[in-house]
Amino acid sequence: MKNSTVFVQTNSIQAIKSYFKERLSNQFSENEIKFMLKEAVLQRLNMSASDYLMCDTQRLSESDLLYLRSIVKRLQANEPFQYILGNTEFYGLQIKTDKRALIPRPETEELVDWILEDFKSIPVDQFIDFCTGSGCIALALKSKLLSSKGIATDYSQEALNLTTENVELLNLPILVVFHNALSKESVDTCMVNSCDFIVSNPPYIPVADKDEMHANVLDYEPHLALFVDDSNALLFYKAIGEHALNLLKPNASIYFEIHERLGESTSALLKELGFVNIELRKDLQGKDRMLKAQKS
Repeated sequence: MKNSTVFVQTNSIQAIKSYFKERLSNQFSENEIKFMLKEAVLQRLNMSASDYLMCDTQRLSESDLLYLRSIVKRLQANEPFQYILGNTEFYGLQIKTDKRALIPRPETEELVDWILEDFKSIPVDQFIDFCTGSGCIALALKSKLLSSKGIATDYSQEALNLTTENVELLNLPILVVFHNALSKESVDTCMVNSCDFIVSNPPYIPVADKDEMHANVLDYEPHLALFVDDSNALLFYKAIGEHALNLLKPNASIYFEIHERLGESTSALLKELGFVNIELRKDLQGKDRMLKAQKS
């Protein structure tokens, strides 16, 4: 254990716990540090959560110690933990995550909840997820709506490659389609008036908001999936809304994740497009983050 003693006193998990706390306490809360170390150890050692409770004296190999030290260094450089670990949990699924797509967020699970709540007793034949990224929304929906045909689209081929990998890892068959949501072209394989619902978490952050964002987002997550021009922040909502008017069944709805400060303007845009029964919904933090609109 020559090299390992340079940064830890022993090769035990307890020593690594102390190391994580010492090196990361300026950036993260104590609970965040505990969570990240636990997730890293469970994955690296293929350990159960119950075994982890009793593992303080367990010895680690030198390669394990160096791996855990590398995590600390990457966290100190503001790299998102989900990218370092290579996966994150979303709606009970382990979603592969890396810089090809945004990290699935807990608030997006609330959007999935809303849709599943609306369709808990209604059969779903087909749905589309525009700007799918990692595929997390489409896959979470498919995991509960097993008899439905799910279509996931994106303009980033790298993101679609990641979606395809998640489809294969989770064995949840959805159709992955390259499509530019801002184009006038319809989605291949999707007929007019064929969708029971449409969902999207599109790019919606004005460039002016960059000053409010953390380095771990700005430096690592794909800007293509985050930002829109300040002068046209709702362009994706307009374009996807227009697609939805063609693709939704009569009286079917579209669901959006939205910018917390643009709820009213997004609602007004969809009303102008001809949607009715527009509903804003707050997330668990009390922010306007979701919207539902019905095709007239």
